[in-house]
Amino acid sequence: RCSQCFQMLTFDIGFGTTIYPIVLEVHENFDFQDEDESNIQDQTFKEFLFEDTFKFLLSNESSTSSFMEALQNIYRSAVRKDGAYHKEDEQCLSLEEINSMTTFIKELKNLGQFELLFPSSAPEIQTLLHDLYRMVDPVRRLGSVLTLHWLLSSLLEQFQLMTKEAHTNLSERKSSQENANPKQNIPSDFSKNHEAWLYSSKNEERQCSYDKDTLSHIRQIFTNPQLDLNPQFNPKIKEYYAEVPFDMVTVKIGAEPSNCHCQVHLDEKKGPSIANYPLGLGLNKVVILVTDGLQPSPQVVSSYKITIYREDRPSLPLFDDYMMCGFVQDCGSRIRPDESCGLQPLSHEYLSAISQTVFKTCEAGDTKGQWIVPCLSCSDNRTCDWREITWQPHGCRYSVLARPELQRCVEGRRILFIGDSTNRGMMYYLIQRVNKTLQEWQKTHDVKSYHNINEGKTFISYSYYPQFWMNANQRPTFEKALEQLLQRSRPLENTDQTVLIVGGVQWLNSNHLQIIQKVLKRENLSNILVIIKSIGMGFHLPVDGIHSLSQAEVQNLWNENLIILDTAKNFGYEVVDTFVITMGRYKEFLQGKCGCHFHEVVKSDPSEESPHITMTLARHYTLGKYFGSQSKPSQLQDYATNSQSPYHVRGPINQVYSEILLSRLCASKRELVSM
Repeated sequence: RCSQCFQMLTFDIGFGTTIYPIVLEVHENFDFQDEDESNIQDQTFKEFLFEDTFKFLLSNESSTSSFMEALQNIYRSAVRKDGAYHKEDEQCLSLEEINSMTTFIKELKNLGQFELLFPSSAPEIQTLLHDLYRMVDPVRRLGSVLTLHWLLSSLLEQFQLMTKEAHTNLSERKSSQENANPKQNIPSDFSKNHEAWLYSSKNEERQCSYDKDTLSHIRQIFTNPQLDLNPQFNPKIKEYYAEVPFDMVTVKIGAEPSNCHCQVHLDEKKGPSIANYPLGLGLNKVVILVTDGLQPSPQVVSSYKITIYREDRPSLPLFDDYMMCGFVQDCGSRIRPDESCGLQPLSHEYLSAISQTVFKTCEAGDTKGQWIVPCLSCSDNRTCDWREITWQPHGCRYSVLARPELQRCVEGRRILFIGDSTNRGMMYYLIQRVNKTLQEWQKTHDVKSYHNINEGKTFISYSYYPQFWMNANQRPTFEKALEQLLQRSRPLENTDQTVLIVGGVQWLNSNHLQIIQKVLKRENLSNILVIIKSIGMGFHLPVDGIHSLSQAEVQNLWNENLIILDTAKNFGYEVVDTFVITMGRYKEFLQGKCGCHFHEVVKSDPSEESPHITMTLARHYTLGKYFGSQSKPSQLQDYATNSQSPYHVRGPINQVYSEILLSRLCASKRELVSM
């Protein structure tokens, strides 16, 4: 009923013992999952598919003139060689057929990386279609399905001739321009006295080729600091691997094309040729695209992939002769210059105080605390067992809820999240803890609802904010985004059975809290439970394409965070202070340009253990030397290795502040449980 309406479907297709494919499953949305990308959820290829699909389907480019020119050429070729015109060769096209063919020409102009399957551009297939068409009785030819196929095939043939002619003219123009200006300077970014750059520090003539065989190749890859690529670089090899130490948090990467007509871009067709990349713990992927500059619209002709594995913190296994060390901030980024940084030895009095078997439950989500880790020496962080690190609030403990208790806590509740990807990471952690599994996952950048939580007894919805990729004058305001989330999540009770969880990296400020209060009052929801996730570490690295904070701006985050926490508590809202938890471990971010992600959702593989992050549990130290043997192991272990879960949330820092979130979510409903 709607010829210009589309729905994204994803088909999982398998091949058995025959050449015919079998449709295994049809997803009613875009559900592309490249096995090679599943461990890091790399979005690059998904973005290519989306971009090309929308250009293919929704191009506003007119194709009428191209269609008319191609059609005239087809009918000129239909005239007999003797020059006579024959009435039976004339075809009357319906409006629907004309629309189909103009759409076909439009699609041909916007194929992107798609390949045309039918009609085929292969000469033998085109010849077959022409032969079949001629075999059909001219009287029946008009009604034959072959008519449209033949016309489409002929249109394709004519369009390719027209395109080839246009490309030839463009090539001649570009060649004349290049002959007039033979020198091409090297970007100054590649010099600067770095041994890693393969360029010299002086400008030199670009070495390139006009040979068509080099169109898909790059000549060199440049990195700083220098990466030891495996295998050694070869233009014909498209995939490389490198490992870097924990303290290497960024790398500059660039490349040079082999062909003079080509350009290189990083990650996307319009990306830069040189860029500074953040390196999250574990696997990071950089895609180098080679585009053909002779095309009217640059087309990707090949891609190279560099996988960079950043190691976890150097760690030693726990020995008998260890000492307990604590820290709040790292000396590499001192947020509070007037306070100590790095590992500090903990006094016996402090250790004795936190080893009590009966301990007060923390009454707020912003209780000050510190990270505690066992080390051979507090003066050398390489001697610590970082697998055993834990967050210790001062003077209290956050109880870890057993799953049945957590399920009772959220039963009948409607839990609404609004915020960025860090807020979404806490939501996925909550879903996994309640359901014991994470059945579906996607990087939602819109409003999404989940009805399958806690056997259908709990409703969760999520709205992504802010939509930073949109123009500032087109972005929905926070007030509009919140109103939309509330409307999409109704019916809502004006009690703590309705929960609103708000927060992100660094967009939140006290003005947003005032908007929350105003909207909830207007919607008669002033009595719901509101939990504010404060700001977190991020945007602290010099990365291309995003705004990076100076050290002074990073230090100012401390004051901004305090204002948010104080304002929220004055409004009667619960809080979770994620800044104090993330600032001391700012180097332990995972994939993402912002350096702000402390979680990732990965595809479960029960046969493999995490290569770079151990699920450090939000528990208190159970080392017999100080705390005795009465401490129980954490209740979180049962879900971490659930083989039935297609996905799971990974990230020990996210786990800590997500557990604090759960403690505040269930504070009024919880029966105290023994740690």
